[in-house]
Amino acid sequence: MNVLALGPWLVPLPRLYAGLIAGGVLIAATLVLRLPHHRRAIWFGGGLVCALLAARLGHAALHPEATLAAPLDLLRPWLPGYQPLAGWLGAAAWSAWSLRDRWRSLLAAQGLLVAAAAAWLGLTIWQPLAPAPGLARLPDLALDTLEGQSVTLAPADDRPLIVTLVQTRCRACRHTLPRLAALAARGEARVAVIAEGDSLLAVGRYLDHHGLALPRVLLDPHEQWLALSHAPGLPATLVFDRHGRRVASHAGEPTRALLDTWTRLVRR
Repeated sequence: MNVLALGPWLVPLPRLYAGLIAGGVLIAATLVLRLPHHRRAIWFGGGLVCALLAARLGHAALHPEATLAAPLDLLRPWLPGYQPLAGWLGAAAWSAWSLRDRWRSLLAAQGLLVAAAAAWLGLTIWQPLAPAPGLARLPDLALDTLEGQSVTLAPADDRPLIVTLVQTRCRACRHTLPRLAALAARGEARVAVIAEGDSLLAVGRYLDHHGLALPRVLLDPHEQWLALSHAPGLPATLVFDRHGRRVASHAGEPTRALLDTWTRLVRR
């Protein structure tokens, strides 16, 4: 999974790389840009803000239905949903505006942005910090349902199988479960929720208390799926196609836009 665990936090590697590169740009700007300190600070700070806003809005523009269904997700910066090209264009536009009276500094700043984009793209392709890959296919692993029936997950039709590992005491998992219930209700994917280390009583009480209707909830008291998937934390989601091959994975809260993307990807 494309995530690094730093204590209790799950940091997506593309964002980590972006943060490291932003630090490099700030250092390089002191050497390359011939600007007073306050102008350099305005250029960097404004560019960072414009990049984040443009990346967020660019993602929203590409996923209008999901954005309208959950507009408040835009205000939760830790959730996925940033469009890299839009972010780069936002930073470039701020550079053009803030340095319009210093054309040499402007050219140097735009060159730094191009170098930063190339470095970020290279790191996301190379993935030097990526953990070892987990499951490549659906495992032949029997787990109990809440009714006590032993079942093994298997693909059944052309819809993707979305398997999410959760715990009832995990705050991010509690935010994820309603999204999964809504996805299952739309019928666009088969959804399976696996409770890692939770008891039958704890899972049943939680679902009843919150009125969540999930088609398949499985108990994994020994956390076998968690070990096999190499998930760095919870919630963790794995997406399988009709042949049982893993086609996507994600650690952390999945947004509706991300769930919709997986559904379209697998059904093509």
